[in-house]
Amino acid sequence: MFSQELLERMERTETLIEPMLKRIDRTVDRNQWKVIRAFQKHKVSEYHFTPSTGYGYNDRGREVLDEVYAEVFGAEAGLVRPHFVSGTHTIGTALFGALRPGDKLLYITGRPYDTLHKVIGRPGDGTGSLADWGVSYEEVPLKPNGSPDWQGIREALTPDTRVVGIQRSRGYDWRRSFTVEEIGRMAAFVKEHLPQAVVFVDNCYGEFTELTEPSEAGADLMAGSLIKNPGGGIAPTGGYIVGRRDLVEQAAFRLTAPGIGGEVGAMLGTARAIYQGLFLAPHLVGQAVKGSVFAAAMFAGLGFDTSPRWDESRTDLIQAVRFSSASHLIAFVQGIQRAAAVDAHVVPEPWDMPGYDHPVIMAAGTFMQGGSLELSADAPIREPYTAYMQGGLTYSHCKLGVLTAIQTMLDRKIL
Repeated sequence: MFSQELLERMERTETLIEPMLKRIDRTVDRNQWKVIRAFQKHKVSEYHFTPSTGYGYNDRGREVLDEVYAEVFGAEAGLVRPHFVSGTHTIGTALFGALRPGDKLLYITGRPYDTLHKVIGRPGDGTGSLADWGVSYEEVPLKPNGSPDWQGIREALTPDTRVVGIQRSRGYDWRRSFTVEEIGRMAAFVKEHLPQAVVFVDNCYGEFTELTEPSEAGADLMAGSLIKNPGGGIAPTGGYIVGRRDLVEQAAFRLTAPGIGGEVGAMLGTARAIYQGLFLAPHLVGQAVKGSVFAAAMFAGLGFDTSPRWDESRTDLIQAVRFSSASHLIAFVQGIQRAAAVDAHVVPEPWDMPGYDHPVIMAAGTFMQGGSLELSADAPIREPYTAYMQGGLTYSHCKLGVLTAIQTMLDRKIL
């Protein structure tokens, strides 16, 4: 399947990265213990997995699930539901809950992820976007080195600023992702200059990569997707919001209706998978992070730029690899697809994906559609040609994906 030279390169790479893999294992242990302690504290039992129907009144499994998530993430309250259709929906619900007409949303980590652009919208766009509802928007670009522009943030913190947004992960950007410590410094800076502002963190791809979470470092509100890290590859859909109790309640009113909030909502038979996915998440996130380290080391050894580097600390799952042409990028993504257990025979091609500004090619041979804790890769077809690999439920699968991607480029004689 693979050339002998490539297999020998793999062996050398694993020897090189062994100390980093051991560090990841230590993080996995601490996070696994934290999750189990939360389950024990809230006395999770089998009856909590019982499906509810209709309105879902008095669904104790749903109520305890919210409490467990709040405990794990060090927050006052949680809202965990299969009714969130994506991370973007979850983030949008949190923002719509906290913002009102006349308020300003300020992102201090530059332009957010592509799918959020339509949520922010433009005045009068008729879509029901934030802008359409009279919420203004401003962003403070990061400095060329990827650090926050503190002076720019200070100037943008006007009295009408209600929510300050921070995107932990890089999205489709070459910048490094932000650590929890860095997010804590941002939150403290905002509170120093505008105490009433709500600090919101898009935590997608970051859960369990460090020992603490942004909600433990000063974030008032935080959201993420269950088909990413915290769903453990098992949750079939959904999202979570954690944070200050009043802000989580406002988000719940937006998800359902004012006066109803989180008191209803049948779990549709998903509770067991969501609980078990959270239980497995620390271990599976560790497997994926190991895969990202391996990918970074392998591609760096072949002369490609990678971000983060293999020996850098990780704060999310995403591994960016920069190529010199669209053909390299496409071959990489198609190689990742070829390594899948599901739909390996499918050949991904660039297409105009809803919510994105450029054609996107996506390798998604996953058990859960769009499940990016599973091995996947995607990239916008635009310069500079950068592919973003994430996930991998097992380290072995990550290695297979990387080797298959490299072999695909070798077979096409573009490497």
